[in-house]
Amino acid sequence: MENLRVLELYSGIGGMHYALTESGVAAKVVAAVDVNTTANEIYKHNFPNTPLLAKTIEGMTLDDFNKLSFDMILMSPPCQPFTRIGLQGDISDPRTKSFLYILDLLPRLIKLPRFILLENVKGFETSSARDSLVKTLKECGYNYQELMVSPTCLGMPNSRLRYFMIAKAPPGSFSFHTTSEIQEGFPHPADKVLLEPSSPISPSPTTTAYQEENHKEDEGGILYKLERAQDAERKSSQNRDQSLRQIRVYLEDQGEGEMEQYLLPPKTLLRYALLMDIVRPTCRRSVCFTKGYGHYVEGTGSVLQSCMETDMEAAFRSPERLSDEEKLQQLSRLKLRYFSPREIANLMGFPKHFTIPKNISTKQQYRVLGNSLNVHVVARLIELLVS
Repeated sequence: MENLRVLELYSGIGGMHYALTESGVAAKVVAAVDVNTTANEIYKHNFPNTPLLAKTIEGMTLDDFNKLSFDMILMSPPCQPFTRIGLQGDISDPRTKSFLYILDLLPRLIKLPRFILLENVKGFETSSARDSLVKTLKECGYNYQELMVSPTCLGMPNSRLRYFMIAKAPPGSFSFHTTSEIQEGFPHPADKVLLEPSSPISPSPTTTAYQEENHKEDEGGILYKLERAQDAERKSSQNRDQSLRQIRVYLEDQGEGEMEQYLLPPKTLLRYALLMDIVRPTCRRSVCFTKGYGHYVEGTGSVLQSCMETDMEAAFRSPERLSDEEKLQQLSRLKLRYFSPREIANLMGFPKHFTIPKNISTKQQYRVLGNSLNVHVVARLIELLVS
């Protein structure tokens, strides 16, 4: 088979491109399109030979698309209109305009792309934008499957539950049984092929990630660190799951001085310590890293306890009885720090040769990584799509 010609829309820092390479599919990205200047700088740094169009998708005409003569579209449209913490403007949000433009153009292309893969946040599956996508695919005759997949399906200790749509143009069909329901995890027939050999135990495709991000608050007593007993047990259960690797596999082996820049400042410790999701190198779980990581604390990603000799529960014992100075002294023993951008990239499956130009600030690095995707998950989906 000749190399597939791939169009990468909303290309970001190149997660889709790396996934395409990892999948082993014979393909070439004929164009990447994005308007984010920081993301584009990183993309160009890592893929200098790929044509990168720094323009809006709406600024491209039907003729522009036809000239690219692509066989596959990989895309990750803006997620803000669909996030649970956002305004959920859906199709009324201006950031959805480019995606609707793509759906309008698709049926009018001279040649339908043979393959389409779309990634977005949980929440997209209940949106009007998703309904428009399904309607367009049906009208064009595509076979398709919707999925909700987290990296935990591949033994990775990071929860990043995402919506995926994979679609094949007629007369193409999938190597697995499709359903109108949104599947949780990878399709069953392909599971053994998709799992990485290094996984100690083959994890169930119906991963705990789905329940993890959909669990309801139960009534129960509050434990230390403002956690309910049910929350503490859920985290403990995840850490006992031998199908997931330990976080230490993804940490950078750097000197203590190198990592001091990521230590949480005293003000943050005093103000937000009770709200943080704290993990240790031996843990087998971490929460989703978002673009606000390193700037905001609650709900943006886990922080790492660097000092394993200190008992975390003891460090949080009876904080109301302590002065700020005493609290800080206790909490500082944990040596809590942010994961470095490189470590987050590791947890998101980016290869070691992925690098970020030194002029990009740490805050900008966290931001673009938080907007990206898990490379390993997308690579497996591309394999499924093309097989």
